[in-house]
Amino acid sequence: MPFFTNGMDFIFIIIILIMSVILHELSHGYAALFLGDNTAKHAGRLTLNPIKHIDPVGSIFIPLMLQILGTGIIFGWAKPVPYNPYNLRNQKWGELIVAAAGPITNLFLAVIFGLVIRFGINFGVSPAFINLGSSIVILNIVLGLFNLIPIPPLDGSKILFSILPLRFQGLKDRLEQFGFVIVLFFVFFLWDFVSPLIGWLYGLLTGLPF
Repeated sequence: MPFFTNGMDFIFIIIILIMSVILHELSHGYAALFLGDNTAKHAGRLTLNPIKHIDPVGSIFIPLMLQILGTGIIFGWAKPVPYNPYNLRNQKWGELIVAAAGPITNLFLAVIFGLVIRFGINFGVSPAFINLGSSIVILNIVLGLFNLIPIPPLDGSKILFSILPLRFQGLKDRLEQFGFVIVLFFVFFLWDFVSPLIGWLYGLLTGLPF
């Protein structure tokens, strides 16, 4: 996995991670705006300015600790973009659309850069670009899949409970009480079950071995 490196390379990875999570959050905000909610716009969060989005813990501390501990996993998050679900024009599917916008953006970035790598190899692009592009592809695959896990507060839980009948709202409330702990448990003990899918998608998009 090209982005599990040290020194300056790791700094580039943190930059890629921060920009990827910012685009993830911007997608939530613009999806909500498209559906009629101006909350993110009024909060000044529909911007690429990283100062508005960086979460010191999720954007810097957690990725740094994962690197130092040698876990082989790098993930993180930005400050959630605020939105008011009651302002959405589509009350039935609005929350699902807003929630799905983030992971879809990450997977879209992975597809774009994966295809650039796949076809760029035939035109002799530099190994440095291949390595940088590979990091972008892998990080965005990881972010996309990670956020689709149906555990609060991840987007996958919002997607799932938007589909399930209202009688499951109690289950959602209970899961939200321990969501962060469950997410950490998943990352450290169950992520190996997701890794083969990451490798398969990376190979499918870039044509390169994982």
